[in-house]
Amino acid sequence: MKVKIVQWHAVASWTWDAQDETCGICRMPFDGCCPDCKLPGDDCPLIWGQCNHAFHLHCILKWVNSQTSQAHCPMCRREWHFKD
Repeated sequence: MKVKIVQWHAVASWTWDAQDETCGICRMPFDGCCPDCKLPGDDCPLIWGQCNHAFHLHCILKWVNSQTSQAHCPMCRREWHFKD
């Protein structure tokens, strides 16, 4: 018995490799996007801090810029530094 493949449709999915499922600032899922973006993906990446907490790029930038003195992680309150 021989099988001839006439058509083939591949389906793939992706997820961010983060500890949580939602952003600690906007509470939107990481597989979605932040409130400022229309589509998830490369335009709305995740950013990790040295404390290993992850946030949407736009959310953490707004958070850090809104802090008057030192910027702290919204989850653990340690001083915020981007992970290398």
